[in-house]
Amino acid sequence: MKNIVIPNTELSVSPFGLGTVDAGLLWDGADADRVFESFLELGGNLIDSAHVYSDWVPPEIARSERVIGDWLSRSKKRDKIILITKGGHPDMTGENPDTHISRMHREDMVKDLDESLGKLRTDYIDLYFYHRDDTAIPVEETIEVMEDFVKQGKIRYYGCSNWSTERMKAADRYCSEKGYRSFVANQALLNLGSKYMNPLADDTMCAIDGEMYAYHKENRGNLAMPYMGVCSGFFHIYDSKGEEGVKNSPYYTEGNLKMARRLAALKEKYNATVTQIVLGFFTVQEFPCVPLYGAKTADNLKEAAGTFDIRFDKEDYMF
Repeated sequence: MKNIVIPNTELSVSPFGLGTVDAGLLWDGADADRVFESFLELGGNLIDSAHVYSDWVPPEIARSERVIGDWLSRSKKRDKIILITKGGHPDMTGENPDTHISRMHREDMVKDLDESLGKLRTDYIDLYFYHRDDTAIPVEETIEVMEDFVKQGKIRYYGCSNWSTERMKAADRYCSEKGYRSFVANQALLNLGSKYMNPLADDTMCAIDGEMYAYHKENRGNLAMPYMGVCSGFFHIYDSKGEEGVKNSPYYTEGNLKMARRLAALKEKYNATVTQIVLGFFTVQEFPCVPLYGAKTADNLKEAAGTFDIRFDKEDYMF
């Protein structure tokens, strides 16, 4: 796999990142070691977490960070990875969490970052993200919080997740005035099915729409890191169970069904799996994309890594 260098940084990242929302739920301990070690053996180096993963499953909080920290403590391979985590997400504990209750003030971010450093058992985060946005907080204030973290040596670079294009541009303008690096990466929803999908239940999650797509074409210094890269399994389920299996999915629309019906032909054309075809979508975009992929097993990672050995034709994704 060929790494992607983020301009004006010291970061050279693998073409897909290991998402860890399932760490501690699907894999832990020795199983986690196999997942992380397999990822490194395949050439991966970007590991993505968040302080909120997976607080919605009681009783443990910051479960994903704890699993990563356990592995780093055992393996002593902190210098082999580029570590991402995120803070400022609304509280997801309790029976009815509300993602509209902001937790992005300075004291929230300081608390989340310090707790993340403890859970991850590291002195610094390579790339730290605002997990949500709060437009009531001036963008200048949010940037200065991150710059303070950089000055303190707690983070190397910072990014944003679920921010609008307008707010990212405002941050870029302020950083240009102050001589700051600004956002290094943007995590937002983009995948093979996102253009035609129905709205997600959580309206605080942002998709890469036409405006944001144009932004990334012009601003390659802010690397697109799409989440939900495999469309929550929509195309996998269709491939194995047909239309009946996907009727309750937000991706269940005529546009996505049209693409799903083409899977058999594309699998044969490229001698590829559904995972590879779905991830192949990111290799034909007009700007660099580093999708986040949440593997269930170590074997899943080998399949995903094989995507980047295939030269996909952009026309196969145009419909």
